[in-house]
Amino acid sequence: MAAIGILGGTFNPPHVAHLLCASEARWQLGLDQVLLVPAGVPPHKPMAEDPGIEHRLAMCRLAVRGHEEWLAVSELEAQCSGPSYTVDTLRQIHASQPGDDLTFIVGGDMAWSLPAWREPEAILELARVAVAERAGARREEVRERLAGLRGVERATYIDVPRMDISSAALRQRVRSGQPITYLVPDPVSDYIEERRLYT
Repeated sequence: MAAIGILGGTFNPPHVAHLLCASEARWQLGLDQVLLVPAGVPPHKPMAEDPGIEHRLAMCRLAVRGHEEWLAVSELEAQCSGPSYTVDTLRQIHASQPGDDLTFIVGGDMAWSLPAWREPEAILELARVAVAERAGARREEVRERLAGLRGVERATYIDVPRMDISSAALRQRVRSGQPITYLVPDPVSDYIEERRLYT
């Protein structure tokens, strides 16, 4: 039995704050592995400037390079023909790896919206939910918001050093001709430049 963390997102592009969140979750929660799960079609918001799921998957694979002993990329949501929902992803992982202990890693801002997600109580049944603190999403506010859900005792909190980096800001920097060095792993920066993504 392995302790598996699942970190979803659009990863458009993946950046060092994503990797820091994965690393802190692994260390604080004693996870054996963290999976980056890029969304094919995110259900909650339209995706701006999407270069396509194949590019986002490729960038994620480059981002985890050198850390494959604990960090991997899953294509589960990328293979969905329509919107990908967290509860379906967790069910698929649980079915394929029934003995593993799953932890769904989510930022505080997204955790606050969890009651509006598809089958939020099923999510809490299938996995522990690890809430990574982010600016604007206070722990007590998240606790109050989730309080009415069955299984809320499976929610835990991790402290992640604050990094004011967002994929949207990185895309804007690329469009403006500004460097993204040290904000994304070097291979991801090279990939974006070589393929002229986000310009």
